Amino acid sequence: MHAGNRLILLESGAGYFPALVEAIGMARREIHMESYIFEMDAVGLRVAQALIDAARRGVRVRILVDGIGSRDFADELRERMVESGIALLFYRPELSPWRLKRARLRRMHRKIVVVDACIAFIGGINIVDDRTGQEGAEIRYDYAVRIEGPVLADICAAVGRLWLLVRWSRLRRRPHAQRPLPACVAEAGEQRAAFLVRDTLRHRDDIEKSYLAAIAEARREIIIANAYFLPGRRFRKALTDAAARGVRVVLLLQGRTDHRLVRWASHALYGHFLTHGIEIYEYHASEMHAKVAVIDDDWATVGSSNIDPFSLMLAREANLIVRDGGFTRELRESLARGIGQGGVAIRAHAWAGLPWQV
Repeated sequence: MHAGNRLILLESGAGYFPALVEAIGMARREIHMESYIFEMDAVGLRVAQALIDAARRGVRVRILVDGIGSRDFADELRERMVESGIALLFYRPELSPWRLKRARLRRMHRKIVVVDACIAFIGGINIVDDRTGQEGAEIRYDYAVRIEGPVLADICAAVGRLWLLVRWSRLRRRPHAQRPLPACVAEAGEQRAAFLVRDTLRHRDDIEKSYLAAIAEARREIIIANAYFLPGRRFRKALTDAAARGVRVVLLLQGRTDHRLVRWASHALYGHFLTHGIEIYEYHASEMHAKVAVIDDDWATVGSSNIDPFSLMLAREANLIVRDGGFTRELRESLARGIGQGGVAIRAHAWAGLPWQV
């Protein structure tokens, strides 16, 4: 945990993209972006143009996107970026759609932006227009955090390592390492935060362990909002144990999704949770893409990691852990609004009588 940070909670694209474009516009030395999806829609083009403008005024811009999540990245835009001086890399680009090796499933699912090593953004929001539904009337439900302060040291180190790793894998030779900008680690506020990643080496279960430790210590309330929720045995037991000792456990899950198989798999766990006194709400107001949680009065997380085998065992993920009462209350109030405005309660007696394929 690093003390002395300033954290701003950003809800959905309406809060995130204006803050992101503003920070890019203020950049003077370096921008580093990681995104699973970089879509060529109105929002993607707006962010791309801000990055191109930054590169043209002499800012060093590095963009790392996933080879599958951003496989439709437009060639025309790629050429414009490269011509402006932007360094663009794809994580594990797949040349054949028929490759089903395990390596194909190891994706870069992180959503991080670092500006001048002094401001960072972390969350679950891709570079994609979050207006959904008919005529863009609905907003995809998601979160991100704007960060300043000492925790930038860990964030900058992580993005620098992954960039060099991917660059080495593309070139097949060790690239010349440019001296990184020193992270701005001066105190910027009073909030405590830790930056956690999930990778295939030393940090394979750091995010899951952080969840499990916080759940084990919970005494009053656990609220988890997660788009793809398929927890393993340890995670399921931690939640039911918490409910058994009197903790209120609330799950806010997707009610509308195109991934029907994932939905059915998640539904298979509903009966188990409901019989143990865990509350389940499905979000139906729009597509829910959030990966956040609040526990009691001073623990919260915002990031890219779902609670499913893909995120917890295969993908590269990044979450911010926050120990601050004010931030936790703000996120809890936001989640309560989400449940009130778009959540549909799943009742145990009604669920037991529904067919499995609902």
